Amino acid sequence: MITDTEIKIRGMSALAEALGDIQAERFITLMMREPFDYTEWRKKLWRERTVEDISRAAMRLRGKARGKS
Repeated sequence: MITDTEIKIRGMSALAEALGDIQAERFITLMMREPFDYTEWRKKLWRERTVEDISRAAMRLRGKARGKS
């Protein structure tokens, strides 16, 4: 198990890598701006995709990440 600090560091790194530093900060600001229920948001996030679709996409990304090493 990793520490809360490590989760924060990895999470911010993932956001910055995916969005860039400025957009990652904007994302955080947007999330904090109003009352937000992450669980409800997550349920609606990929409503049109199946678990299998999401799993295949995750495996593809993981394969690409391993190829970078």
